Amino acid sequence: MLEISKNIIISDNEIEITAVCSGGPGGQNVNKVATAVHLRFNIHNSSLPVIYKNRLLKLKDRRITKDGIVIIKAQQERSQSQNREIALKRLTELIQKVLITRKKRIPTKPTKSSQKKRLDSKTKHSQIKSLRSKIKYEEKKEISILF
Repeated sequence: MLEISKNIIISDNEIEITAVCSGGPGGQNVNKVATAVHLRFNIHNSSLPVIYKNRLLKLKDRRITKDGIVIIKAQQERSQSQNREIALKRLTELIQKVLITRKKRIPTKPTKSSQKKRLDSKTKHSQIKSLRSKIKYEEKKEISILF
């Protein structure tokens, strides 16, 4: 039995675990003993509530096939029992990730003061840029009036 949360428990007959030969560390055991573990969990045939099944199927995770089967391979450790525990832990983490419901973000309107600050900074910036431009000289003709 795999306990996901207080209310959700997955029985052992829903999880299919097979041992396969693994590459990597292990010395002489690599060729003789099947230490890697393949875990298969069918989402459609599981006892999970419908809401969680739908969320799992919507997940974009490479471990979930199009048919709704979760495939997890564990081969980090040199013993089959440790790899089995790692695979079961990964499955629980995957399902627990789906259990968390996130709050929907409510977009807020900018305050009047923030709008005013933004417009003031824009005018100040434009004034600074206008001061950087070339100064245009105009010839002034002085007309002297004699009395």
